[in-house]
Amino acid sequence: MIVGLTGGIGSGKSTIASFFKQLGVPVYIADERAKRLMEIDETIKRRIVEEFGAQAYENSIPNRALIAQIVFNNPSKLAVLNGIIHPAVREDFDSWYQVQDAPYVIKEVAILFESGGDILCDAVISVTAPEEVRIQRVLNRDNTTRKAVMDRIKNQWTDKQRVEKSTYVIENIDLDSTRENVYKIHDHILKKTI
Repeated sequence: MIVGLTGGIGSGKSTIASFFKQLGVPVYIADERAKRLMEIDETIKRRIVEEFGAQAYENSIPNRALIAQIVFNNPSKLAVLNGIIHPAVREDFDSWYQVQDAPYVIKEVAILFESGGDILCDAVISVTAPEEVRIQRVLNRDNTTRKAVMDRIKNQWTDKQRVEKSTYVIENIDLDSTRENVYKIHDHILKKTI
């Protein structure tokens, strides 16, 4: 069983994913794998350089700041990048999933619905938090600006849109209640898989 885990930037998907890992659930973090594939997959590298120029890589390492600056202000360039990365991540996930031996796995994807990846999931958990809380988390976590965070938010679905299509919702404000919600969802999913 594949359970999608999604939410806007700064919602706390990584925190939720870590709670599921502590429960022994295999967790696939799509953003981490995408970053890794951008570093090691020669086809991806070639296509990104073709689309975004030689400056998109420095010493075989993706220039993430430059790529982000280009795509988050240009929806057509974002679509091009997603068209390069998403199929490779989907293939990578499929290979990873084939070797898992657990009642269910978590597939954490920031833009699960936007990319159409939800149709490959048996259930979806959306993580929510007030927008200002999310912005502050990202500002505290990353070396970035409020404008950069807002640019990313505007390219993602709203919490309302995600919640309407989700099986489960976790409002991630208080860690204790968040952890309790993870345990409840875990128990519910296990009952469904038996």
